[in-house]
Amino acid sequence: MTYMLEQLKDQIDKAAPIVSFEFFPPKNEDGAEKLKKAIHALSTFSPEYVSVTYGAGGSTKEQTREIINYINTETNLTAAPHLTCVGALKEETDAIATECLSSGVTHIVALRGDMPGMEGTYTPLAGGYAYADELVSGLRNIGNFTIHVAAYPEVHPQATSEQADLDHLKRKADAGADFAITQYCFDTDVMLRFIEKARAQGITLPIVPGIMPIDNFTQIANFSARCGASIPKWLTTAFEQYESYPNTQEAQNAMAVYIATEQCRLLMQEGIDHFHFYTLNQAPIITSVCDLLGVKRNHD
Repeated sequence: MTYMLEQLKDQIDKAAPIVSFEFFPPKNEDGAEKLKKAIHALSTFSPEYVSVTYGAGGSTKEQTREIINYINTETNLTAAPHLTCVGALKEETDAIATECLSSGVTHIVALRGDMPGMEGTYTPLAGGYAYADELVSGLRNIGNFTIHVAAYPEVHPQATSEQADLDHLKRKADAGADFAITQYCFDTDVMLRFIEKARAQGITLPIVPGIMPIDNFTQIANFSARCGASIPKWLTTAFEQYESYPNTQEAQNAMAVYIATEQCRLLMQEGIDHFHFYTLNQAPIITSVCDLLGVKRNHD
């Protein structure tokens, strides 16, 4: 595998891409320390921004605020908190956005959000922003935010059709979104076809592929089943072959580095120059991927 990674590095002949990273609020003090270490480790790659998720139903609102404050006060990174429509009146959401501006936060990831527990049919709250396109419009009225929205190469699991999903992305773009970040998709051809379809719909904003390095294959497979991201057969086979190895985790990590780097390499060949990594609050695999892609480190 080491030889394969060296070969892969030699095949990357494009300029290093722009990178950004996503983190999530930890559940306990141990998780908080691991998160801080991951933030500082990945900050050496000078990411365009780092986003922090907002739990289903707004369940991690306070923790998200704490992490954003930590990033703002303890690092030189640009923070981009997630902000959702679920369970909040417009006035409450607007107050959070206004607070962001007053604290120097100008990037926001605007999302519809999931119901508590990620279960049940989404129901807009009366008096709240119903969907992400409305939230984007609301943010535009509040201040000069850089607004990121979500896109789904394999179609949002609750969308009525592929066309309906593209129509919704178009509404978000027309409402004033600056960038779209995709759900991760392990099939690179599907990702590229999605971008082509979006362009054919007149969606011109930059579409940034979301990349999910596989730190734990079983965990990712279970999560993918809930969020509508498919697991190709070849990917399952690739990880199953290492289950009987003496150093299983080491072998799987090397495979994860190879798969994520190769996907980025193929996308770079098609002119894509920005990747958003779902870190799962872990730095080692993404560090290796960024090194292979030639992303420069700062030494501040």
